[in-house]
Amino acid sequence: MGNIRAISRAITLLETNGPERTVLLEGLEPFSGHAHVIGITGYPGAGKSTVIDQLITAYRSHGKKVGVLAVDISSSLTGGAILGDRIRMQHHSLDDRVYIRSMGTRGHPGGLAMATRDAIRVLDAAGFDIVLIETIGMGQEEGEIAQLAQTVVDVVAPGLGDDVQAMKAGILEVAHIVVVNKADHQGAHETLQSLREWVSPVLLVTATTGEGIPSLVEAITRHQQSLEIEAPVPG
Repeated sequence: MGNIRAISRAITLLETNGPERTVLLEGLEPFSGHAHVIGITGYPGAGKSTVIDQLITAYRSHGKKVGVLAVDISSSLTGGAILGDRIRMQHHSLDDRVYIRSMGTRGHPGGLAMATRDAIRVLDAAGFDIVLIETIGMGQEEGEIAQLAQTVVDVVAPGLGDDVQAMKAGILEVAHIVVVNKADHQGAHETLQSLREWVSPVLLVTATTGEGIPSLVEAITRHQQSLEIEAPVPG
């Protein structure tokens, strides 16, 4: 099930929650369970979309097939269209091993769309190695991503008060990796040190240039490997 049109149709069907939903999900089950799902959360303005754009490039350079589900408060756009600052991801649109889709929350709480879980299963069954989930970035409503993603990355930026706000909102409680984006801005190193008192690992990146992205990919890989070590051996 690698056809882009088929993937889009399947996700649209799941979003409508029609009677075919159960049959479709049952059909996907034998092909699921292989993708690494990475949640990218953080407040608006921190640069989540730019980080994701760089992660797509990094994973594609390693031959990985990458899917992106970008969640918006607004209504969903069909065909994987991109909203707002996600326009920068469009240079990946000609790559048939990259799939990007916006999904509207339609009032669903938790920072994700109601059909996000089902859409992950579609991309997983379609053979995507990496599925990146961009949440709406509204702080205390971000908890649902921890239930869907094996690895959660919280993106913060210096000068926006993200460190204090995130601590209060509880985002840091679900994040496995914290990224201080815009490392070239004033206050970046102070934010880094402040966060390191609370969580680990914390990384500096400048997503607009790609600086620090290889270290982020390495940190994600290490976290995934730690999960594999901790997983019980069937027996």
